[in-house]
Amino acid sequence: MNTNLTLSKYTIFSRLKDSQDYFLINLLSGSADILEPDKATEILENRFTGIEEYVEKGYLVDEKEEEKRYKLKYLEFLENREQDEVQVFFVPRYSCNFACSYCYQAEYQPETQSLRKEIVDAFYRYVDERLSDRRKYITIFGGEPLLNDEKSREEMEWLLSGATERGLDVAIVTNGYNLKEYLDILSRASIREIQITLDGTQSTHDSRRFLANGTPTFHKIVEGIDAALERNTPINLRIVVDKDNIDNLKDLASFAIDKGWTKNSRFKTQIGRNYELHTCGYNVERLFTRAGLYEKIYEIIKEYPRFLEFHKPAFSISRFIFENGECPVPLFDSCPGTKTEWAFDYTGKIYACTATVGKAGEELGTYYPEVTNKEEIIDIWENRDITSIPQCRTCSFQLACGGGCAAVAKNQTGSIMAPDCRPVKELMEMGLSLYSQFYKEVEHE
Repeated sequence: MNTNLTLSKYTIFSRLKDSQDYFLINLLSGSADILEPDKATEILENRFTGIEEYVEKGYLVDEKEEEKRYKLKYLEFLENREQDEVQVFFVPRYSCNFACSYCYQAEYQPETQSLRKEIVDAFYRYVDERLSDRRKYITIFGGEPLLNDEKSREEMEWLLSGATERGLDVAIVTNGYNLKEYLDILSRASIREIQITLDGTQSTHDSRRFLANGTPTFHKIVEGIDAALERNTPINLRIVVDKDNIDNLKDLASFAIDKGWTKNSRFKTQIGRNYELHTCGYNVERLFTRAGLYEKIYEIIKEYPRFLEFHKPAFSISRFIFENGECPVPLFDSCPGTKTEWAFDYTGKIYACTATVGKAGEELGTYYPEVTNKEEIIDIWENRDITSIPQCRTCSFQLACGGGCAAVAKNQTGSIMAPDCRPVKELMEMGLSLYSQFYKEVEHE
C-alpha cells in the first residue's frame, strides 16, 4: 500500500445489523458500498487489494488532497445554502385548546395581549426587507393557530392575505381539531401542507392529546384529515413517539393504510421523538434516545413490513441512498436557525427557530413596535456549523450528523457552540440493512 495513502477520516465503516455484510460510506467523496465479509476483512486488517478502486472512491486518500476537497465542498455548501428556501414561522398565540400530556409550552407565561392587524403588517414589512433576496414560505405555528372563534379566524385571514399578496406558500402546524371548520378559509391561500399530530389509534391518542376540558379528540381530527384530503389539501401526519405509545404505532399504520390515506399522493408522514425541551415536565423515563427509538421502529418494520407503506424512516442517510442511488451532499450544518429558518411571534419578538420561539431570553430582536436585532448573537447562530464546533472537527460522522440542533445543545451545555450528536453509525447499521433487503425484494417483484 502506498505510504502516502491513508483511510479517509470521513469514512464510515461498520457491519449491517442482523447481517454478515458491512457498509463503507464516505460522504465527502460521495461513495457508498455494501461489502461481503471477505472484502470487509481487508479493511479490518488494514490490507487492501485493488487499491485503485479505494482511491477512486475516496476511501484511501492523500490527507492534504482530501483537505482541499473538504474546503471546496464546504464553500459549495455555503453557496448552495444561500439559495435555499427560508421557512418563516409565525406564532399568532401560545394558548391552545388542548392539554397534551407532554406539552413543552405548558409553563410559558400567560398571554397578556392578542394579535392585531398592525402587528401582522409589521411582520410582513420585516420579512419583505430582511429576506427580500431569499425564496421563502410562511408556516403558521402555535400554540394552536386554528381556534374556532371569530377573532382567531380573523387573525388567520390577515396572515393568509399577507402571504397571498406576496405570492408566498403557507404551511399550517395544527392539532387538527378545528381543521374541518377552517378549510374554506385556508382554500383562499396557496397551502403547501397542513401538519397534524395523531399519536396513535383512538384510545392511545385520546389518552395523550385531549382538550383542556378532557374531551377526546381522535375522531374529530380524523374527520378533518378526511375532509382535507378530499379537497386535495396536502396533509403531513406527525406522530410524537415515546414509550407510552410506541407499541401502538403498528396499529396506527394499519389504520392509515386501511383508510386509504397512504395511497393519496397528498399524504405523508413523519415520526417525532418526544424529548425534553425547555420546560417539558414529561416523565423522562418514558422518553427514548434517538437510537433507542429507531431500534424499536426497526423491530416494528421487521415484524410488520407493511409499515413501510405508512412511513419510511430516514435512518440517517440510509433511505436517501437507496431511493436516489447516490449519497446526499455532505451535511456541514443540520441546524437551520437564522440560516433557512426564522420564527416570529405575536408579541413582536424574533427568534432563531421553532425550538426557541417563545422562550424567555432566546429573543434575537423585535419587529414590532420597533425593529431591533441582536446582531452579535445572530452572528453566532449563523456561524454555527461543524467547522466551528470543536468536538465536530475530528468526528468521522460529522458530514452525516451536521452538528445537530443548536437549541438542544444549548439546553444540555449552555452553549449553542456545542454538538447535539446523532447516533449516525447505529442508524446506518439498521437502515442500510433494512433498505438493502427491502429494495432487493422490490426488484424481484
